[in-house]
Amino acid sequence: MLEAKAKLYDSCLKLVHERVTHIEDAMRNAQASANEETKSSAGDKYETGRAMMHLEKEKLATQLSEVSKMKMGLSQINIDKRNEQVELGALAITASAKYFISVSLGQIKVEGEAYFAISPASPIGRAMLGKKKGDSFDFGGRQINLLEVF
Repeated sequence: MLEAKAKLYDSCLKLVHERVTHIEDAMRNAQASANEETKSSAGDKYETGRAMMHLEKEKLATQLSEVSKMKMGLSQINIDKRNEQVELGALAITASAKYFISVSLGQIKVEGEAYFAISPASPIGRAMLGKKKGDSFDFGGRQINLLEVF
């Protein structure tokens, strides 16, 4: 399972890197569009276009900040550690799903197996934190048993 955890970690890093690249490309495109915008006789149209591009750049900067936090969160994970309890970097197995406690990236497939990359701050992550193999926790009105923690 440590090998699966290493592959999950690598997949998370790759996804985060792809998001950073995508956002940076979008920021460059927004800046290029802003630079190409020429002032026409319709001054209001020009100002509205510039304001919309500025808002788009701000939105992208916020997204980039969030993805940078994800990258920082991943850098704090020691994938060689065999976790005894659910914490950052742990792989938690239940009867219904497999969770990689890392950053919120959703479902990730590794060698045909589906895992969910979740943040320890997510609702289910908080419910699992500190639990050990054999423990159970309540989530969504259901009692869930931890079959394994790596």
